[in-house]
Amino acid sequence: MYVPKHPNDSLVLSYLALRKAIGFIGLALPFALIFGRFALQGVAIEPSISDYYYSAMGDVFVGSLCAIGVFLLTYRGLERRDDIAGNLACVFAIGVAVFPTAQSETPVGVERLVGMAHYISAALMFMILAYFCLVLFVKTDPNKPMTPEKQMRNRVYRGCGGVILACIAAIGIVKLALPPALIAPYDPVFWLESIAVVAFGFSWLVKGETILKDD
Repeated sequence: MYVPKHPNDSLVLSYLALRKAIGFIGLALPFALIFGRFALQGVAIEPSISDYYYSAMGDVFVGSLCAIGVFLLTYRGLERRDDIAGNLACVFAIGVAVFPTAQSETPVGVERLVGMAHYISAALMFMILAYFCLVLFVKTDPNKPMTPEKQMRNRVYRGCGGVILACIAAIGIVKLALPPALIAPYDPVFWLESIAVVAFGFSWLVKGETILKDD
């Protein structure tokens, strides 16, 4: 039988704080990148969140993803699958940070391989974050009644998970089906990634009982 790793109230409170920290970083990341770049380099939106790696906000991008990864590594739920999901999300979040997206439109050699590792890590990271929302967060303790707040939280989790999956699908459509020259002025990948990251952050704030806390 799997034994949870937070058997007392003090550890439960620490895990709530951990979830809030993950949520705040995710929620703030797109805005920090936008306004930080504005302040340091002038007004411009990068084509994707990953492209901020090459901007003056590169350290913020890498540091935020590594922080999220470490927090996810230390996340513990009621079942082993919670731990496995957190560990995998950590690996992929750090993978996004340490394998930068390719700068050139037609990368070759090592740049192409690193770019592929980046895209695979990003896709798998978002898939696991959606899994948290759609599967893990909506679980209910069978020994506790389903409160109205828990019902509302579950709706929020499912909504956030759906938004993340929809953004992943839309990014795939944008990259594979639309001409680059047509979409370049609007930076759709950046905005879709930002929406997904904000949905991820908001779901973790709810999980940390920042809002919709049981009475």
